Amino acid sequence: MNSHGQTSFSSNRFLRGTAMVILAVTLASCGTQKKELTTGSIPSANFSKPVQSMNATELSAAAESIGKAYERNPKDRAAGLNYANMLRMTGRNEQALAVMQQVAINFPADREVLAAYGKSQAAAGQLEQALNTITRAQTPDRPDWKLKSAEGAILDQLGRAGEARQRYREALDIQPNEPTVLSNLGMSYLLNKDLKTAETYLKSAVSQSGADSSVRQNLALAVGLQGRFAEAEQIARQELSPDQAEANVKYLRSIMSQQNAWQKLAKDDKGTN
Repeated sequence: MNSHGQTSFSSNRFLRGTAMVILAVTLASCGTQKKELTTGSIPSANFSKPVQSMNATELSAAAESIGKAYERNPKDRAAGLNYANMLRMTGRNEQALAVMQQVAINFPADREVLAAYGKSQAAAGQLEQALNTITRAQTPDRPDWKLKSAEGAILDQLGRAGEARQRYREALDIQPNEPTVLSNLGMSYLLNKDLKTAETYLKSAVSQSGADSSVRQNLALAVGLQGRFAEAEQIARQELSPDQAEANVKYLRSIMSQQNAWQKLAKDDKGTN
């Protein structure tokens, strides 16, 4: 998110920078990447505590542990996938991409591998390549809703909102009311400054039984950008440890404090309705 203390910016630039990072997070796995406003988990990996409750030091140690397992057997598919996921969670996107390149060489026809490879490409900023990889992973006779949603997130980052939303709706046709897809759809509208529509989809996402903390943090952002910060703070504190909740709230405050950006966005939003 755009939190570099810039003193002059348009609301559109602010919102686009904010939403791009959220979209990158949702793209990273529909729930496997941990950023400042999200939590996640690593499949097929056993730790002494949940990944979402780990601090930066613990995450780094877990990544090192998985990395050693991968180095012992670079052809271990699960180890490669888990290692790349953990590297993305700790912000080492280029290293994650290098790992996934090797895994993709060893498993060139594996849909899950291709999907993870595409997500690593997107996290490293290679959006066009990522779109091509994700598309190759999809099969018309057995469409995968996760891939549809990932493709939509890439299209949103490329500025192709109409196509992105079509992919999200196709994903929802396959997996109705899936909270991660509804969240992505909401963030697509947030990216284009339609905050009210974004909030509607995000509230729907939060109401689903499978919604995780990352979905609630996205809703908190959409609510906060409309100036309802007390409500946003209450949402942001749900289901998190006190330390995590305070970190998320602090981050929301840093966004809101930038020249009262949410006021500009709310004004712009009213002007477009």
